[in-house]
Amino acid sequence: MEVLLIRHAIPIRRELESGIADPELASEGLKQADLMAQYLSTEKLHAIYASPMQRAQQTASPLATVQGLSITTIDGVAEFDKNSNQYVPVEELKANNDPRWQEMLRGAWTSADETEEEFISRTVGSIENIIANHASQRVAIVCHGGVINAYLCHVLGLENQRGFFYPNYTSIHRIAAAGSGERSIVTLNETSHLRGSGLPIGLFQK
Repeated sequence: MEVLLIRHAIPIRRELESGIADPELASEGLKQADLMAQYLSTEKLHAIYASPMQRAQQTASPLATVQGLSITTIDGVAEFDKNSNQYVPVEELKANNDPRWQEMLRGAWTSADETEEEFISRTVGSIENIIANHASQRVAIVCHGGVINAYLCHVLGLENQRGFFYPNYTSIHRIAAAGSGERSIVTLNETSHLRGSGLPIGLFQK
């Protein structure tokens, strides 16, 4: 089977004194999500899963419409900062050389909700459970950069490194998963749907 890990589109910046930020998509993010859905419209998906966070749900919505599928929400692929009171797009952190950007470069673990090991176990286990339930099918999982990093490190047999690489907004990462347990990466960071759109693509591209 083939699993498509899709990073959410760009959300708004939200920084709260208290509470959970959980930002919705920016206007640019809504356009990114539409382009991603159209890009995948010629491929038959059998199921669409998404993190419960707003940015993932809103990214999955146009894809579900195009595919004629409902979204299955799965807590196990929520980001490590799911309960954080702030979200700042990483491009802004990098442009301002924000201390939080330096923390990301160092791979610092900033979640107070779970250890890094617990996060890896949760996300990898959730993705493997989805794979087990969809033999010989193609499914999409709309999730987050940290989740994608964790699973790809698992597939590649690397020691987990948050920031192993940077998944662009609405980027698609394809993994072939055999019933015998083999996992192979087919593509990384597909963003053809954003080329020439004028929308943000990643840290170094527009």
